[in-house]
Amino acid sequence: MHGLRNMLLKEQNRLEEILRKVNEELATLPDGKLRISNDNTRCRYYHCLNNESGTYIPKSNTQLPRQLAQKTYDISVVKKIEVRLRQIRKLIKDYSDNEIEEIYTSLNEKRQTLITPVEPTWNQFAARWYEEEYQTKEFQEGTPVILTENGERVRSKSEKILADYFYRRKIPYKYEKPLFLSGYGMVYPDFTILSRKTGQEIFWEHEGMMDKQEYARSAVRKLESYQKNGIFPGEQLILTFETELNVLNTTVVEVPVDRYL
Repeated sequence: MHGLRNMLLKEQNRLEEILRKVNEELATLPDGKLRISNDNTRCRYYHCLNNESGTYIPKSNTQLPRQLAQKTYDISVVKKIEVRLRQIRKLIKDYSDNEIEEIYTSLNEKRQTLITPVEPTWNQFAARWYEEEYQTKEFQEGTPVILTENGERVRSKSEKILADYFYRRKIPYKYEKPLFLSGYGMVYPDFTILSRKTGQEIFWEHEGMMDKQEYARSAVRKLESYQKNGIFPGEQLILTFETELNVLNTTVVEVPVDRYL
């Protein structure tokens, strides 16, 4: 499963943080346990030490019963988390997202030609994706010719920075592949990228003139339409922005690339 290892690591971090907080709280709670006795409609609390029946806690002491109840709950949480962490750590140690693919790719090339893998390898999947044809937007006559390192024509220097970065990192992308958004119409995302982590297409929009009022209004309307069509930033949509004073740099690009692609 694509991304399972990353999901497990996130869950491990989440549980470790909970465990840290709960253990800190446990260190502040009193010794003993809480026993609750129900007598008709009356509830009595007892503070139990060393397995004794316990000392009655007067109604005026509202804090101690809460602390003892919290302690029992916290101990149960710790036990459950410790079990889950042992399972997750063992699975992370043994598991690779690409373990099925690696059985095939580890074989001699001549043997590979005799075998049909149970599912396409990443290279096969990406190659098929690249082969899908699409019609991009035309360039208006007289606009500057800006070419990427891969020989593609793009519309701005910032798009060239992005395309060249993807090309050097061997990140499969398509420039201005059309996408229909219901309620908006056809859009041409700057880049449609095939994510190795998820095996899905991710759309990258670079909004390069956000200090221009009309441009910013149009950009906001388009980005709202993405969300209305179930395409959300941080999931299947990556956004970068630029103004005249704040230009694009590869440091900004590296973060979403490492996280999502």
